[in-house]
Amino acid sequence: MLYLVPTPIGNLKDFTLRAIEVLQQVDFILCEDTRTSSKLLQHYNISKPLTPYHQHNEHKVVDHLVQQLQAGKKIALITDAGTPGISDPAFLLVRACKMAGLEVTSLPGATAFVPALVNSGLPSTRFTFEGFIPLKKGRKTLMESLEKEERTMIFYESPMRLVKTLELFAQHFGAERKASVSRELTKMFEENKADTLQNLIQYFSSKTVKGELVIIVEGKAH
Repeated sequence: MLYLVPTPIGNLKDFTLRAIEVLQQVDFILCEDTRTSSKLLQHYNISKPLTPYHQHNEHKVVDHLVQQLQAGKKIALITDAGTPGISDPAFLLVRACKMAGLEVTSLPGATAFVPALVNSGLPSTRFTFEGFIPLKKGRKTLMESLEKEERTMIFYESPMRLVKTLELFAQHFGAERKASVSRELTKMFEENKADTLQNLIQYFSSKTVKGELVIIVEGKAH
């Protein structure tokens, strides 16, 4: 059995009782960064072997992990923060498990875009999750394809690229398009700022921004 276990996106209290129980029962835990995961596991007195699993090695280790599961091992996959598979490694291993007829269980838990979307004040009945936009190849094509998107759009971004990305959105969607930026979610200095793209650009241009970000952008009006 492979367990996909979401981890807190900031506040360590956002960890489910079931997640703790599963991690205490598995044979070993796959994680992006053993140093980051060790802090969480130590906080909850979970002592299990940790094995690196990230975007740089997942292609190489998938077959071996499938063999381990076929041999009867119970394995949990966690990420540095949030739900595995949402802009984080998981897809390749899950697909391989499905093809091999192995069981996969995905636990519910923390995912950054859900609280950001609900907090934005923008329509949440229909939305599209775009994650991180391409840095180069495919960037222009993606933005042009989203110009007519009527659903609320969700993006992830890093602090160093926030203003440039907001400027890119203003260029393609219009400076008056409504949007929201959420940062440091669940942490002490959480901030959710909703305004037009133009005003958000001015606001964040004068600030030093830290932490991972979620940008919510209003869809095109009918």
